[in-house]
Amino acid sequence: MGLELYLDLLSQPCRAVYLFARCNNIPFEFKRVELMKGERGWEGAAAPRRQRAGGSCPEFRKVNVLMKVPALRDGSFTLAESVAILMYLARKFKTPDHWYPSDLQKQARVDEYLSWQQAHIRGKGSKLFLSKVLIPLLAGQPLPPEKVESATEELNVVLNQFEEKFLQGKPFIVGNDISLADLVALVELMQPVASGYDLFEERPQLAEWRRRVEEAVGKQLFQEAHEEILNAKNVTADKIAPELREHFKQQLLKQVN
Repeated sequence: MGLELYLDLLSQPCRAVYLFARCNNIPFEFKRVELMKGERGWEGAAAPRRQRAGGSCPEFRKVNVLMKVPALRDGSFTLAESVAILMYLARKFKTPDHWYPSDLQKQARVDEYLSWQQAHIRGKGSKLFLSKVLIPLLAGQPLPPEKVESATEELNVVLNQFEEKFLQGKPFIVGNDISLADLVALVELMQPVASGYDLFEERPQLAEWRRRVEEAVGKQLFQEAHEEILNAKNVTADKIAPELREHFKQQLLKQVN
């Protein structure tokens, strides 16, 4: 049995794993997961109990008892959590050193960003996407404007921090070469872009950094990985499993209130 990656490209962490494997020519079987149909959960959100127990879940539980994606199976070895998966792939397949540098201090810079981003770039970017896309879709009406404005302001605070602390005018987070930190950062920032908020428009440093990351990964590959999420605003509620709609709505409302 070869390498299997369980992914849904609507998910930021899944896109990071997918892009890293593809751009490094790592052979894998793409096990597609459709979150909107309630097949499994994703990082940071659990699927309802009845979904956990039914359908194809018994097979997936053998891969990740947490029932979340991304997940990896490599022979008899299984692994959850996107950062752990990225590091495993980098080490196993001996990808170019710049992705996760052997230099202690450069590696620490990658670790620093990956530790910081979860509650900041990921947290605030996801909140804006939920506020502008998912919650209106599930609730059947938009959130009050002040809620959306607040989420936008929170995102801009962490974008300022990202530019001042992590980019500092450098080509990439760790210097002159792309790393896992850049890849994880950009896929997260594409989530609010998919909501219709062009966060790069008035941030030239960020826009140039985005261009460099896309070129390093491969523009066509990057666009392919983001095709679904960039069309997320066109999704209708009937595409979501009925038994999940109310569950998701309540869970998501808690995250923005």
